Amino acid sequence: GNVVDTTYVANAVQAHLCAAERLVYGAPCAGKAYFIANDAPGPLWGLIDQMLDCADLPPVTQSISAGLAYTLGATLEVVYRGLGLQSEPPMTRFVARQLSTAHWYNLAAAKRDLGYAPQTTVEEGLRALRAWLQKSP
Repeated sequence: GNVVDTTYVANAVQAHLCAAERLVYGAPCAGKAYFIANDAPGPLWGLIDQMLDCADLPPVTQSISAGLAYTLGATLEVVYRGLGLQSEPPMTRFVARQLSTAHWYNLAAAKRDLGYAPQTTVEEGLRALRAWLQKSP
């Protein structure tokens, strides 16, 4: 399956704080965009199954092709628009592409220019997700 590197929200905040501390006129980070992630690429569907487990839901056991998902997304977009529905369809072309494309990046520039280092691991993030879901009504 495709490999992704997600970003726990506390790590995204950390990256912003690192940038704020180093962003001065002429700084190496001035005017640049950086990839921020947990620096732990892994299989997307394994992560999704772990997230589902945090919510006490069963793992994904079936799949469809990326092409069929894209076609379904396009169809649902047209149907929703045609019916005047304001909500987003459960599948869109964008979601189909995101779920079928590898997303992981080299974080060397963020580490070098911003001093970024992820503080929360994927495992810690999943534990926090489980705890939050257990508190939610």
